[in-house]
Formats: sequence, C-alpha cells, structure tokens
Amino acid sequence: MDPARREAAGSRLERSCHTAFIHNNTLYVWGGYQVVAGEDVMLPSDEIWLCDFDSGKWECKEITGDCPSELSGFCGANINSTLYIFGGCDPDGYSNQLFSVDVAQPCCSWTKVSDTKGATPSPRNKHSCWVHRGRLIYFGGYGCKTVREAQNTSSSSFTVEEMSWATIGNTLFRCWGWNNEVWVFDPQSSTWTAPEIRGPPPAPRGCHASALLGNKGYISGGVETAELDIFCLDLDNWTWSRFDILPSGAPLGRSMHTMSSISDQVLFIYGGLGVDGNTLNDAWLFNTQRREWMTVKHPHKDKPRVCHTACLGSDNDVVVFGGSSNLCILVDSVAVLRAPRQHHCSDVLIFQTQPYSLCRLCEDVIGGNSELLRSQLDLLPSKLRNKIVKRAASLCAMKPALTA
Repeated sequence: MDPARREAAGSRLERSCHTAFIHNNTLYVWGGYQVVAGEDVMLPSDEIWLCDFDSGKWECKEITGDCPSELSGFCGANINSTLYIFGGCDPDGYSNQLFSVDVAQPCCSWTKVSDTKGATPSPRNKHSCWVHRGRLIYFGGYGCKTVREAQNTSSSSFTVEEMSWATIGNTLFRCWGWNNEVWVFDPQSSTWTAPEIRGPPPAPRGCHASALLGNKGYISGGVETAELDIFCLDLDNWTWSRFDILPSGAPLGRSMHTMSSISDQVLFIYGGLGVDGNTLNDAWLFNTQRREWMTVKHPHKDKPRVCHTACLGSDNDVVVFGGSSNLCILVDSVAVLRAPRQHHCSDVLIFQTQPYSLCRLCEDVIGGNSELLRSQLDLLPSKLRNKIVKRAASLCAMKPALTA
C-alpha cells in the first residue's frame, strides 16, 4: 500500500469506544467514534475492519441487512465468528436492542434479534459482557427505568442519578442511573433471563472492565475508588465475591480500561482513565489464586490508552487496538465534561505475556531481517519459507502502525 493510501486508511481506522475480537488470526474492529472539528462522529455501522495478522494488511468489509444505529456506549461480544451488539445510545436515546452478524460469511448481513422470550433488560450503555457456555452474560451499565421498574428494583442494584422524562418506543422512562444487574441471553433459545444473584455484589457501575476465567466472570473499576477494585461472579451458582487487597499493593482506581485473561488464574490490565483524571499507560497482572497484583514492564510506556480494546492473540499475546492517548476531563462547578481534543489511535500494540517458543523467536528474527537474509530464504523448505515470507510481510505492514 502506498503511503497516501496507508495514511487515508489509518485515519479511517482511528477510533475509541469500539469493539474488537480475534478469530482465525484475524482482528475484527467495529464501531466507535472519532472527533472531527471538535465534534464526536460515530463511525458507520455498515462496515467492519479486518486485520490479517498473517499478512499485516487491513481490509474494510461491508455489512448489509438491518444495521444498528450509529451507537455509543454499546457492548460488543462474539461467539466464534458471530458478533453481537447490545444496548448503547443513539440519537433517539438509550437502546436495549440486540443485533448479530456472522463476519465469517462472504457477504455479511446484520440481523436484529427480535421475538425473544423472557423480560428484556432496560435500555443501557457502558455495560460489559462475559461469554460462557454459548451464552451472553451482561453486567452493569448506565441507563433508564420506568418508575415501576425502579420501585421494584433494590436500591443496591440501581442507583438513581437523575429524574427526567423520555419516551423510547412506546415506553415512558423517568429514572436514570447506574446498575449492577446481571442478565443472560441464550442465542440458541433466544431467551433472556435474570438469574437470582447471591453474595455481596459490586456497587452499580459502568465503564468498567470484565474478563472470564473458567466458570468465573471478573469485573474491575468503573467507580471512583482510590485503588482498583476487583470482584468475581461464579457463573455456576451466581454468587459474588470480592478480593480484598492491601491498598499499598493495588493499582490506581480507573475506568475505561481493559482486562484480559492470559492463563487459568491470571488477568492482564492495561491503561484507562485514572481517578486522578489522567490517561494511564501502566500494565498489571492480577493472580486470582494468590490474590496479588504485580506491575508489568512493557515497551509501550509512551502510549497511554483509554477507551481502547484488548484481545487475546497467538502465544497469549494481548493485542491492544485504538483508543485515545490523551483523553482530557474538564471539571467545573456545574458539570464534568470531556474535552474534544483527544488524539484517537489506529495502532496495534502487542504485549508479550509469556516467553516465546524458539520457533517463534526465529521466525521473528528472520522475518524482521528478510531483506538481509533473502538469499538464504530460498534454501528453506517451501512450507517454512512461505510462513517466513508471510511473517516478514506482516512485520513490514504493521511497523508503521506501531508508532502512534
């Protein structure tokens, strides 16, 4: 790709508050927003971007069908190659609609998931999702309820922040606030359920991070606490538990960060917006068995990120994409505002979380020096040579993107 086309594609890729996942060594990126001339611009819902890690090349793929509105604060999750989008906020207000698309199909088409069974969650955004045993399990967020819904909801499950009138569809909503509800959607039966939850739950919140380890769902952050808190929900018996950590050993409290499972008992946390108002560049490991935090040294200290995504790649690499490098929050006596001057990113950051195999190290060295070793490449077996050539192309294509 020539430099002009690469720069144009890069500007279209720059985004925050998007969703991303990896399937068959390909990174899929959908939605989010940019800031153009000081205004938030939601990115098109009828396209999805693909990055082939074998070649390092980006491709934009059209999605037809019943497209979602251009949403902010939605929650994206995938089951294999099918992407699900739930909730969010569009120009008409908050949403509790669910959409799906199989991105592995040659021609992708959105489907609005309707005619579901069971009560549907109230409209919301800034929530999260675990995928467990083929089900989508949603937690938390900010949204609206009718007066009757609010009266029938425990004050510990829904914190009313304001009272105002809004009509969404044919329903009049009046109560707005944060929740800590758990809702389950089963795509096979198209059924919504709200399991009976036990144990001390997290405070209502949104803009938190979540990850799955085995049969347990973890959430962290999203509330104004000095240290980053962390909770665990057993997805077999629906019981919450909290990890009590000494303040001296915990990361700074934050929101809009990411958390990824990198082994059977370890979580990886990166970036976010700190309670001090700064965009963070730190990385941490949390061992769920030893209940210990550990700081991580990494080569991306000059790349703070907030509102980014993180996916688990090959060799347990954590693949971070997009986000903002300098989100600025302005506080006055009336309101808390986000300054529209942040820099949105289109780079891919790779965080190595375990030692690479000797084979992977050799591939990286040879691929990174393919021009120098061009004559020797022809001596390799064809299968290995093709693999090295792909690796070299990937490293070459992604190298410009690795500089914010």
